[in-house]
Amino acid sequence: MFGGQPVAQALRAAGLTVPEGRLPHSLHGYFLRAGDAGQPTDFRVDRDRDGGSYSARRVTALQRDEVIFTMSCSFTTTADGPDVDDVPAPDVPGPENPVPMGRIVSMETALPPYPYPGSAWPTRYWVRCTADLPDDPLLHACVLAYVSDVSNGTAAYHDETARSGSSLDHALWFHRPVRMDEWVLMDLVPHTIAHGRGFYSGTMRSADGALVASIAQESLFRSRRKT
Repeated sequence: MFGGQPVAQALRAAGLTVPEGRLPHSLHGYFLRAGDAGQPTDFRVDRDRDGGSYSARRVTALQRDEVIFTMSCSFTTTADGPDVDDVPAPDVPGPENPVPMGRIVSMETALPPYPYPGSAWPTRYWVRCTADLPDDPLLHACVLAYVSDVSNGTAAYHDETARSGSSLDHALWFHRPVRMDEWVLMDLVPHTIAHGRGFYSGTMRSADGALVASIAQESLFRSRRKT
């Protein structure tokens, strides 16, 4: 099972339990076992708290009575206040020559130049959903969560001796509303490899450059087995 699938489905399950008008602003998930896309998944939602403007939820995803994924997430209402974005958007051309994303269903991508040309996987790319999406902000947040685990920033560190593996944990912060049936630019930045783990962060921006979400993830990074 692609890791973005339980992330998105868990967020959807949690979002259906909160008071009307509250949307996700952050999630933190842990991948505990490999999931099987051919098996049903049960999502158990614990309603930790509903405050005046915030709701906290915990979600447990199970297959065959075993936990495969857990997530804590928080929802809030829209609030007035300053709107500041001090980090400039990457200067890249718009999406050109889009292609389907293969096993990532109903998504397409376009590849601008990215700062690690030798990377095993792209670390900067345009992405959007090709399906007709309704005006449902929660659904668009879930689609964003789905694609947020598509690549891995530590692919820039791959060589003939070691490479990244399964995702361990995944964090996502939602800053501004986004439509995922429009182009979004993902930009992943590797930071460090140590003790068999790699860490990277990332940003997701709308086509006009607005920062809509931030990503942080740790994944396995192991030596290749000798044959």
